[in-house]
Amino acid sequence: MNRFNLTVSVTEYNSTEELDDRYKDLIQAAYDACSTSYAPFSKFNAGAAVLLENGETIKGSNQENAAYPSGLCAERVAVFYANSVYPDTPITAIAIAASVSGTPNKDPVYPCGSCRQSLLQSERRFRKNIRVFMVGSEKIHMVESIKDLLPLSFEMKES
Repeated sequence: MNRFNLTVSVTEYNSTEELDDRYKDLIQAAYDACSTSYAPFSKFNAGAAVLLENGETIKGSNQENAAYPSGLCAERVAVFYANSVYPDTPITAIAIAASVSGTPNKDPVYPCGSCRQSLLQSERRFRKNIRVFMVGSEKIHMVESIKDLLPLSFEMKES
C-alpha cells in the first residue's frame, strides 16, 4: 500500500484593490451578473464572469427550475455560452460571486462539482489553465487552475 498527499495552493486577497484592473473588472462583472439570476426557490443569486484570451468578458447567472435539478449554475451558463459563441477561444479566468437579497455573500463562493468538471473540461479542451476567483465581500480566494479544486478528476483517455 502507498499513501500520498495532495496539496492545493490558494491565494487569499483581502480586497479587489490587491488585484490588477482586468481581474477587478472581471469580479465586478460577476457581481453584475447576479442581477440577472433567476433564483425564486433558493434566493441565492449567483453570477459568474469569464475572461477570454481575446479580452472578451462573458457573464452568466444561475437559472433555477421547479423541476430540480433542471436549472444551471452561473459558472456553467457563462462557460457554455462562451464556448458556443467563441468556440476557438480559451478561457483564461473566471470570477464567481453571489448575493442574497442584494447583499453580497460574505464568504467566497466555490463552484459545485458539476461546474468544476465543466471548467476542467474547458481547460483540457484548450490545454490552458483557467484562473479561478471565488469571491466574497470579506475575502477572495484564487487558484491558478481548476485542477486545484478537482485534483482526482474524471478524464476520458484516448486509446
